[in-house]
Amino acid sequence: MNNEIFQQARLAYNNKDYQAALAAYTQCIKEAQGRLAPGETGLLYHQVGNCLAKLNNYNEAIFAYTQSIADHAYAATGTVNYNLGMAYAALHDFEDAIRHFGIAASDANYDAPYKAYSGMGNALLKLGKSAEAGVAFRQAALDEHNPDPTKALLNLGICFMALNRPQDAIASYESALPFNMVPANRNKLYANLGQAYVAAGKMQQAVTAFETALSDKTYFLNDSASVDYQLAVAAIASGGTGGITGALAPINSDMSGLDVIADPAPAYPNEGANTREPDPYYYPENYGVKDGYSSNDDRFFNASDEELEQWSKGVAKQQRKHRNTGLKIVVFFIVLLLLVLGAAVFLYTQGYGWPTQESVVQQLFNDPTTAASTIFAEPGDTAADMASQVVADPSATIDGINKSMSETTVYVTAHTAQGGAVQYKVVLVRDLIGWKISQVDVYFPSQN
Repeated sequence: MNNEIFQQARLAYNNKDYQAALAAYTQCIKEAQGRLAPGETGLLYHQVGNCLAKLNNYNEAIFAYTQSIADHAYAATGTVNYNLGMAYAALHDFEDAIRHFGIAASDANYDAPYKAYSGMGNALLKLGKSAEAGVAFRQAALDEHNPDPTKALLNLGICFMALNRPQDAIASYESALPFNMVPANRNKLYANLGQAYVAAGKMQQAVTAFETALSDKTYFLNDSASVDYQLAVAAIASGGTGGITGALAPINSDMSGLDVIADPAPAYPNEGANTREPDPYYYPENYGVKDGYSSNDDRFFNASDEELEQWSKGVAKQQRKHRNTGLKIVVFFIVLLLLVLGAAVFLYTQGYGWPTQESVVQQLFNDPTTAASTIFAEPGDTAADMASQVVADPSATIDGINKSMSETTVYVTAHTAQGGAVQYKVVLVRDLIGWKISQVDVYFPSQN
């Protein structure tokens, strides 16, 4: 691996120039031409995935991360699986996100399992699985590597409230209070604690919690919290005591009324901007063509003399058509030959030829070494270098073709022996009526 280019890529990434970093990391992969040391493939694709994720290109980031974990010599698979979970979650594919968060959390070499548990909990909340989410947030809060368990405890309290367990929610919120946090989060925590006290019938404690949240005059209760605050004040004014429980019906499992969402900050980057609405369903009209003729047509028997005369002229015309048959056949074949030549010229201008571009590309991936001397436009050292970076894969798939009269670009996905996949861009040039390869590059669609 070219260490100089790699360091340039890292510097660009640290400077938040993610396009430049992506180009540099990709150059490292290209220049290596498949001769990377064990673990380097995983490292480079890991960094490529990070750049793509920063550029909000989550689909291609997922592809890059998948190539990274296919390198079994790369040790940071826990981190890569966490990143995969975040990318899937950004696309609102929460099921796959949960699966990769689980893989990351179970990796003994991963030093931040609390991140994976927190991501898993948020994804489970998105699916309405409050109990499972609570288990994940509890694991995140108990992780000794977690430098700030307040978010996990806050989310755990929300899960308990959704499960109609306000006493457990109170315990979770109160466990978070001793930790340092910014004033805005602390105010939100006290507001949630106030709602949990109301649900448990502890009105005096609820009023104290609400007033603590409002004390610095920078925080405002939302509608549901305001209603609970007023109920608590009214209960105390009417003689209620802090020790009475069950004075109000407990809240339902709808979490929309809580004062804080599942996480004080958005769980996934640009979540609102990446919302994927389901594709609409179209029901095309039935354009069936009905037969315009009746099966019991009797127009001949009811025809007038004028119609019969026209019909007889038509019969005579058909009889004349059968004359000079030999001449007609010769003319037919001449016209047919002209049509074939015209079609051939048209197809040539549209990029068709023989052998086809597909067959040439397939020959390359069947045996890159042999192909270097037969199907390249300029065989020699240049062709050998380009062929050396190609993964031999007889079952390589062609993802797309851009054709023109003189040049064609083919996009191919080949699979490595370790189960990974590599995308290539193959450029072909016209060779008489056929095609030969002029360029082969590792390809990332985001750079197109």
